[in-house]
Amino acid sequence: MPDLSADADLHDGRDETADERSDRNWNELLQEFRVLQTGTQILAGFLLTLPFQSRFDQLSPFDVGVYLTLVVGAVLLTLLALTPVSLHRLLFRRHAKPTLVNTGSRILLACLAASSLLFAGIVLFLFDFLLPAPAGWIAGGAVIVVALCLWVGVPLVIRRRVAADHPEEARRSLES
Repeated sequence: MPDLSADADLHDGRDETADERSDRNWNELLQEFRVLQTGTQILAGFLLTLPFQSRFDQLSPFDVGVYLTLVVGAVLLTLLALTPVSLHRLLFRRHAKPTLVNTGSRILLACLAASSLLFAGIVLFLFDFLLPAPAGWIAGGAVIVVALCLWVGVPLVIRRRVAADHPEEARRSLES
């Protein structure tokens, strides 16, 4: 199986050195992380305000457990999303940019998976509080299905289409 975090094609016609490619890839990852970090921090902040709402004391023990799990999940996701910053700072000027890019890509994929679970948990929490019992599980499951379709299915379909349109380039990327 090909490495999902690797460049699609090392021979894409760009006139750049390996260091320039690593720098470009690192900058692209940082842009993606900025979007993720902002969203997770806002979400974590929102979750932290819920206990101060008037209806919070009406939560069932199950909903309190789900809420606390969501808070811990949001905090862990925020920490995970900030990990590349720490890695970069501690490995700065140590000639580790390709390793940073590879590790950062894997962390970003883990963050997307964790975000899917967090989003599904929030929907489960809200639907379970507001509607009869099975609604939360159904709605949370639907979020997981939609996330899988959008974040895995769509990219795989596009990858296949691109490979079909450019078979020589797809073959080279699998070999590298």
